[in-house]
Amino acid sequence: MTTPAEATAASGQYITFKLGDEVFAVNVSHVREVLDLTPITRVPTAPPYMRGVVNVRGKAVPVVDLRAKFGLPMATDTRQTRILVLELMLDGEPLVVGGQADSVREVIELDAAQIAPGPRIATRWRSEMVLGMTRRGDDFVIILDVEKIFALEDLQLAMPTAVAS
Repeated sequence: MTTPAEATAASGQYITFKLGDEVFAVNVSHVREVLDLTPITRVPTAPPYMRGVVNVRGKAVPVVDLRAKFGLPMATDTRQTRILVLELMLDGEPLVVGGQADSVREVIELDAAQIAPGPRIATRWRSEMVLGMTRRGDDFVIILDVEKIFALEDLQLAMPTAVAS
């Protein structure tokens, strides 16, 4: 049986983004597009990490503030703030969701041998959300499991009408 990191730490392209001083990456196969920050409509009773919804070509797309989801301190939006629009398959259902990041950096090519398993202890990131880590210059890049971060039941509880579409 393979671990989640072994099953998904394949060679490929990853888009990198920043939250504070940390650099993260997701496989580009999940990325539909990167948006400049657009007006976000707040949804009453949504959890603090749920910014609200944005209009993407006539559809309401829920937006998760990745800083809040990871327990990082809030930050003021800037001209570099972006929304990563992701297409996921969760519980057999297609889902389009946005993740707000401080900035998007670049697309990088990684070989599976460059991706090491993430540490299981002494880390502030929940290990089930981390597929692995790599180095880019002086930075560690944390490769995320977007399907764990954007759990379907989590989003349905927060915004049942936006996710159902």
